[in-house]
Amino acid sequence: MVVCGDDGLAHRLAAELRGVYGEQVTLVVPPAERGVRTPVVGRARAASAALLDRMVAAAGRGGAGEPVGGERQMEAAEATEAVLADAGVARAAALALVYDDDETNIRAALTARRLNPRLRIVLRLYNRRLGQHIEALLDQAAALASGDGSGAGGPGAGGSGADASTTVLSDADTAAPALVASAVAGTSKVLQTDGLLLRAAERLPGQSGDPGLATLALLSDSTGDGAERGPELLPDADAVREAAGRGTVVLQQVSYAGPSLPAGRGGGGGVVPPFASLFSRRLRWSLAGVVGCVAALAVALTLVTGEHPLYATYQTLLDLFAINEPALHQPLGRQILQLLAGLLGLLLLPVLLAAVLEALGTFRTASGVRKPPRGLGGHVVLLGLGKIGTRVLVRLRELDIPVVCVEAGAEARGLATARRLRVPVVLGDVTQEGVLEAAKIHRAHALLAVTSSDTTNLEAALYARTVRPDLRVVLRLYDDDFATAVYRTLRAAHPQASTRSRSVTHLAAPAFAGAMMGRQILGAIPVERRVLLFAALEVGAHSQLEGRTVGEAFRPGAWRVLALDTAASGGEPAAQGAQEELAPPSGLLWDLPDTYVLKASDRVVLAATRRGLAELLGRRGREDALR
Repeated sequence: MVVCGDDGLAHRLAAELRGVYGEQVTLVVPPAERGVRTPVVGRARAASAALLDRMVAAAGRGGAGEPVGGERQMEAAEATEAVLADAGVARAAALALVYDDDETNIRAALTARRLNPRLRIVLRLYNRRLGQHIEALLDQAAALASGDGSGAGGPGAGGSGADASTTVLSDADTAAPALVASAVAGTSKVLQTDGLLLRAAERLPGQSGDPGLATLALLSDSTGDGAERGPELLPDADAVREAAGRGTVVLQQVSYAGPSLPAGRGGGGGVVPPFASLFSRRLRWSLAGVVGCVAALAVALTLVTGEHPLYATYQTLLDLFAINEPALHQPLGRQILQLLAGLLGLLLLPVLLAAVLEALGTFRTASGVRKPPRGLGGHVVLLGLGKIGTRVLVRLRELDIPVVCVEAGAEARGLATARRLRVPVVLGDVTQEGVLEAAKIHRAHALLAVTSSDTTNLEAALYARTVRPDLRVVLRLYDDDFATAVYRTLRAAHPQASTRSRSVTHLAAPAFAGAMMGRQILGAIPVERRVLLFAALEVGAHSQLEGRTVGEAFRPGAWRVLALDTAASGGEPAAQGAQEELAPPSGLLWDLPDTYVLKASDRVVLAATRRGLAELLGRRGREDALR
């Protein structure tokens, strides 16, 4: 594996590949990156930090290119053809280009594809549309080169054979689900697939609650004789029943149980505002009073003159608009009613003018920023509408979670998205008094601070905690070590509240690492000292799955089928018994019965250990490396 980058994401990605997947990594960084602490993945991060510092210092004395902590580190200002060749791209299984500049990544990707057409490439691009075109272009180049048999990497290039795919990712897109899950469910151990956001929730012994979609693991505990049992991944039903005193890890869908905003207030819906929002409450009461007065005058006129009620109403409206003949030589009651109708007409003119002005103002600002509605509560306050904040906002609205945004700049890129989604926005500096109060922070469910300034995010979190000590707070911090220190301090100061501080590189690295392992890898979730991988596989390519029922295909401790992709399977029901109910039009179908027979055309999502996935994918020769 080769990783090229110029910021913390490159180091974090290399650490993820080594610590989770057990891969050998060549890291290419600019010379200025020497001495930056490489992130550590694992439980003993604090204990190994000092050792890692000594290793990095030794690498600095020994020169670039020496192995450091299981990786080979090179220093180069740019990923040129010579640098990529020296890094071993021609023989590598995958290449990640995670420079902060899109153009640098594209140029290096084109060069790498020429050096090795069978190379799996993962690109970091923020521009989605450009990324789709680049992905298609590089995949087409790989297909043409493979068809001509002119692959530069040779028969064994790429390590994994024919998977010469190109995957374009954005750190903003990949970090957004974890940030949302931290705000809604208080965890960043999430998996996103088919529009669903899933989390691995730990259950303490005896704790009741949602059983979840599946039991992923049994946590470690101590036996009666004092011995310690380690975690047990993918246990069967018998093992779960026998482990009554052990904690478990279950897979759950992330959902929001708080109140949602009414239609027309919170987001979604069309650009035309509902009728009730055209006019203010005071104006609506004024219009209702005028209508009531007109009705009363019409009834009085009917009683005085004995006319039909419809005719009396018509006469009252003529008097109201001053277009009726004067009531000369008519009864006194009729004359008095005409004068009252004329007076009511004078009062109606300013009401109608106010109604017109309010309606025009509402339509004019329908595409503008909205203010938080009165009585709003249980919402998420989102600070910052940059590229990270915009992605988080879209994800929150996809989950139908009410949001109030706070943004200091009137030209922020996310304001257009907020207008389109009709999300309330407070314009102002979050560090100024009264801004968070305007966002109804005292009634909020959570605070998500994702501005580009670490100090701004921290200051907003500390101030929010003074307003509401039990508020759930999620901070985006650039530096991993700073994020860890902030998390520990806030957790110690407010033990009753949920606090999460994460860097974007920490949250985005697992998705980039999964893409480097192949498109079938959806993600990884750590369980104590071990790791569970989630993959999407075609059943027909694996004899361990094809023709077997879900129960027969389940191998405890190795892999377990979790869901069926009905869109890939055509959404057609099987012809046998219990399978006839499995016919949704598209999406993932969870809770598959054990009697469902897996067909060659099926595509499934499964959880597996590293050794189990290596065996399932036919990589038995790499089991020791994945151990």
